[in-house]
Amino acid sequence: MNFRYICSALALSITLLTACNSKKSEEKKAADAKIRVKEDDKADSALIAYNPSKGDKWIADFVQNLHKKYGFNGNMLVAKDGKILYEKAIGWADYLHRDSLKINSEFELASITKTFTGTAIMQLVEAGKLSLNDDVKKFFPNFPYDGITVKLLLSHRSGMMNYVYFIDDIWRKEKRPMKKGVTNQEVMNVIAERKPNPYTKPDNRFHYNNSNFMVLGAIIEKVTGQRYSQYMMEHVFRPAGLKHTHVYSTTEYEKIPVDVVGHDRTWKYSVAQNFLDGPVGDKGIYSTLHDLVLFDKYLKNGRLLKKQSSDSSYVGRNKPVNGHFNYGYGWRMFDGEKMDKVVYHTGWWHGFRHIYVRDLDKNIIVIFLGNLTNGSLMHLDELYKHLNMPIIRKGAYHGNGSLPGSDED
Repeated sequence: MNFRYICSALALSITLLTACNSKKSEEKKAADAKIRVKEDDKADSALIAYNPSKGDKWIADFVQNLHKKYGFNGNMLVAKDGKILYEKAIGWADYLHRDSLKINSEFELASITKTFTGTAIMQLVEAGKLSLNDDVKKFFPNFPYDGITVKLLLSHRSGMMNYVYFIDDIWRKEKRPMKKGVTNQEVMNVIAERKPNPYTKPDNRFHYNNSNFMVLGAIIEKVTGQRYSQYMMEHVFRPAGLKHTHVYSTTEYEKIPVDVVGHDRTWKYSVAQNFLDGPVGDKGIYSTLHDLVLFDKYLKNGRLLKKQSSDSSYVGRNKPVNGHFNYGYGWRMFDGEKMDKVVYHTGWWHGFRHIYVRDLDKNIIVIFLGNLTNGSLMHLDELYKHLNMPIIRKGAYHGNGSLPGSDED
């Protein structure tokens, strides 16, 4: 047996051994991943378990009064320290067909979507795929405004106009198709072509509007090469075990596949989706009460973001209103010297009206998802007092486009 043959045989043996070890390593990783998923599912099931016989009586009475006196129609939940104190599905999912809401009904989250978009952007910052100081023109060279960065979009300091009104006006005047959804890229193209006047200069002041997060949605798609819906499913929803959370855009679905219909102010008006339900990032995510509880969990435990990124998102980036209310990166917040650190977001879009509140210090979650925009969620003060939380008031923000009662929140 010659030396060359011995060397070749030895090399082949090493290659086979390495391949075998590599295969075993991959198999172990896959097995570990399955075990982790099972453990997560078990823990998640325990987290969202609820025994109605042990529900908080005071909260039950409060919600019933909110329904009877103020007309709240929707799903709600209050949890503390990993335990659901009370949850309720109350009223109609679709008044026209008399379909009742269920506790696992999926709602269009409206602007609560912005909390998910902010999470995705911070993930991409962590991955080194973009920087908070990147200019929008880095991704879209024909963008007509100078000096607008990712962090200004996240904190609503870009000064942009609201694309919702601008696009709506063009589509109606030019009699464009009203049902076919408009993509984020198409909106970006229209902005580049028409160059609408901005509201103010970049970084001049806080001006809340949907354009900021629509552009962030477009950036996510540009940077990742994926649709917003794909990225969110792979990097946010699945890692957090959100099995009932989806992105539904009229650019991808002729009919949104959920049963909950938005109703505008009275039962006479159900709101049909149209071309403005195409752009995503500012809205477009559908979810449930329990999935929002899980979202809170996986934001806190570092599965979705490093602690440094989460903490950065919860820092107010604007001048506080009334000394307490501010906006960070995708989150509204209440900061008080003696009160808790609370991050939250409201939502109002096409017949849906919500609030999602996370008291980070007391570990309390308050969620109201409504599909009748009648102002009932302006009457939650007594609930906050009962929970010994800061009161999230209607007048928390002032100025154009910044009131929680606007259709942009």
